[in-house]
Amino acid sequence: MEASIQEVARLTGTTSRTLRHYDAIGLLEPSRVGDNGYRWYDERSLVRLQRILLLRGLGLGLPEIGRVLDREQDESAALRRHLDWLRSEQHRLARQVASVERTLIAREEGGRLMAEDMFDGFDHTQYKAEVEERWGPDTYAASDAWWRGMSDEERAAWKARTAELSAQWAQAAQAGTDPGSEHAQDLARRHVAWLSSIPGTPGHGSTPVREYIEGLADMYVSDARFVASYGGEQGATFVRDTLHEYAARHL
Repeated sequence: MEASIQEVARLTGTTSRTLRHYDAIGLLEPSRVGDNGYRWYDERSLVRLQRILLLRGLGLGLPEIGRVLDREQDESAALRRHLDWLRSEQHRLARQVASVERTLIAREEGGRLMAEDMFDGFDHTQYKAEVEERWGPDTYAASDAWWRGMSDEERAAWKARTAELSAQWAQAAQAGTDPGSEHAQDLARRHVAWLSSIPGTPGHGSTPVREYIEGLADMYVSDARFVASYGGEQGATFVRDTLHEYAARHL
């Protein structure tokens, strides 16, 4: 199997320019270049490109993707792990859909809301592979032990706190709040405190790491899952800009 650069660009929804850039930085070389300068990609190159796109979908930058690919030479094993993650994510999203549907029915029909139903599918352990890939197994192990050590009531309270903070971010964004305003910066302060309270995160128990906060803020815009959780691109952009402003002032 072999495909031209134009075919690959069409099939993946990317551009020939992007593929040439991947080649220029050593991330994805074509299997051959024709006499006319056209780039061609064989099966091995296409498998590597699939892995690149999957990792980009997790929000990893190109340098980090290159390091992951260099570290994981067994492509089949890496794809199996990613497939397992995709299936668990599919299952998690299905649970979230059902959770939101139950909330809407209760709200519209005057039923009773139950925290256990509202937050089904929001379990952080679904992200084990992704957390370990981004920040290492020690980070996940510490946060997982912390989470599992909670009582059911403590977990419900944590999820409610998280949902409340997300809702307040969305409300502030919809109101056109200035990222540098006192209200926005107070949200940022609470958000950073919320992040740093999780064991295993950079700066846990002390001063949060500026690069971690800024990198996570950027992910809120680049990662579709975060964009959705903050009410769309406008909300995610507001959160990012506010956190960057907070980091510049205080970290």
